[in-house]
Amino acid sequence: MVIQLLRKPGEALLLALACGLAALHAVLGVTATAEKSMTSDEIAHLTAGHAYNSRGDFRLQPENGNLPQRLAALPLTLAGDLLPPADRTDWKGADVWRYGHAFFYGSGLPAEERLFLARAVMTLVSAATALLVFAWSRVLFGTAGGFISLVALVFCPNFLAHGPLATSDMTMTLLFLAAVGAWWRHLREPGLTGALISAAICGLAFIAKFSAVLLVPMLGLLGGFWGIGQTRSGRGRAAWRRLAVTVLGHAAAVWTVIWAAYGFRFSAFAGDNAGAHFSHDWNSLLIALGWKADLLVWLREWRVLPEAWLHGLAFVLQFARARGAFMSGEYSVTGWVSFFPWAFLIKTTLPLLGLLALAGLATARRAANANVDWCRKWAGKIAPLGVLFAVYVAASLASNLNIGHRHLLPIYPVLFIATGALAPAVSAAGRGAWAVVAVLLVWHAAESWRVRPHYLAYFNQIVGGPENGWRHLVDSSLDWGQDLPGLRAWLNGNARGEAVSLSYFGTGDPAHEGIRATALPTLPEVGAARLWHRLEPGVFAISATMLQQVYSRHRGPWTAEFEAEFQRLRELEPDFLAFQGDPARREELLTKAPRENWRAGWMTYESLRFARLCHYLRLKRPVAMIGYSILVFRLDAIEIAAVTGGTIRDWQQALESAAAGRGINRPAATPPPAAVPRPGG
Repeated sequence: MVIQLLRKPGEALLLALACGLAALHAVLGVTATAEKSMTSDEIAHLTAGHAYNSRGDFRLQPENGNLPQRLAALPLTLAGDLLPPADRTDWKGADVWRYGHAFFYGSGLPAEERLFLARAVMTLVSAATALLVFAWSRVLFGTAGGFISLVALVFCPNFLAHGPLATSDMTMTLLFLAAVGAWWRHLREPGLTGALISAAICGLAFIAKFSAVLLVPMLGLLGGFWGIGQTRSGRGRAAWRRLAVTVLGHAAAVWTVIWAAYGFRFSAFAGDNAGAHFSHDWNSLLIALGWKADLLVWLREWRVLPEAWLHGLAFVLQFARARGAFMSGEYSVTGWVSFFPWAFLIKTTLPLLGLLALAGLATARRAANANVDWCRKWAGKIAPLGVLFAVYVAASLASNLNIGHRHLLPIYPVLFIATGALAPAVSAAGRGAWAVVAVLLVWHAAESWRVRPHYLAYFNQIVGGPENGWRHLVDSSLDWGQDLPGLRAWLNGNARGEAVSLSYFGTGDPAHEGIRATALPTLPEVGAARLWHRLEPGVFAISATMLQQVYSRHRGPWTAEFEAEFQRLRELEPDFLAFQGDPARREELLTKAPRENWRAGWMTYESLRFARLCHYLRLKRPVAMIGYSILVFRLDAIEIAAVTGGTIRDWQQALESAAAGRGINRPAATPPPAAVPRPGG
């Protein structure tokens, strides 16, 4: 009955239903984030975007796209939200993380209100992507196909997770799809309006994220395919001439849009910039970039493009060369070819994988039984989708930057559209086939509902669901700093009066959330300085990214060199603590080594001590998982002593006991705290 109604409804009803589903997607996403804290990148995007809008200074975070940062910060700008003073050291040094922390947690509108306003705006981008997917699928596969594709997107946990966030990922996802579609339509349907729309979308893409450079091969391939087709039809000379003209026009449009985004000003600096500078100097960003460095220098010297845009591009090129990464127990700084295929396989719902498999089989069967003309016709219809998918996947497989499944988001709209191919096939097969599709779509929606509101932590049954996600992927694939409110609620209900130690990965503020905890190693290092301290019994809350030690100097297997350095520095723990808390003793210790050496020594010791602890905790069953991203453990003094204060043999026995599910061997009567051996004692 539903399918029959969808076959010939009024256009107004169709549009209303599609818009309603897109709105549902937006509401599901943004309401889920109401229970979440700041994710790691949002503080930088919003602070930088507000600085762009209100001060016209483009030094903060130029590497993450001018457009989405400005868009997300627009509500703050309209509300007249004031940034901290421009005479601060972190402003002059473009330290967007510390300056952003002061902005969000030190003045102005409440952090929660800022986040909600920004996320409400950004979720409209995700809703727009849903409508574009619906429209494209409907053109290819009819109304029923359009709604299959739309439902697949609306309930996709990954789009519900990233759609509302004040980051650049969803904006670039929309613009990739819109750019290839507008370009292909412009080539096949000449006209000034289509050319202007295509050029404008391309320009916006190049101020949304630097991955827009992939549009060059995408549009180039599509242009080549079109030109070859025109040549075969006898219109080659005129076609290639038109292609050359439109390429120049698009390049001019991109150049103009980039300059407009930066106020047609070369300098990234605005106002009184005495002592102001980028967070990374040009020389450090150009190291080992080869011909790319030469090109960037030339573009900067001749002021071909704005300084901030070029600086952001240099930053992306430099930091994409190597970055700490984790995948299923392995560590790398240059990534793996298998990272994104594995991430896609375990972060996509099984019913969506099933729909894609069925759509692929249906399409292959139709192509096998079709004539050459039908195949050519369909190749022309799906060319922009195929090129987008192929180029983006190839670039992803070659990338050294393996930090998050979110970098695959631009290929998902292609896959959602592909599911629409089931509509003509199942229409021919009958009600039983429609029942299969309906069951898969309902299952897909149920998977999304089951994990709500923890969409970011979604993992499918291949790895045992979100409970096991931390064993396979971390960072923005799971743990982006979003679960401080959940941790506060758990501590209030389950750990009142207990000592709490927290290792947090993210830019939220535990104190702002009402969490009182001793700070273990944390990334990034913003907010109040961490005190040097002994590990004390109590509750240990560890973000999954910190637990896996992805960005630690001591990640990976525990080596003999690590152990030797740890034992050497452990003997100095009493001196480290005296250096911090006893002024008289500090003066004595300064005669043995300068202040910088003591600080460096403590940081190394703390990193080693925490790495040793994490090896143990990865084998110990947590007492709770907060949003699947923060693991909570209870440790007593004997465990702490064995894991961080004993010999290598003590540590190994503790690991063996944890792996076997046994507790650490204890005396018949637990000694009072004063009698427990202290680390280093």
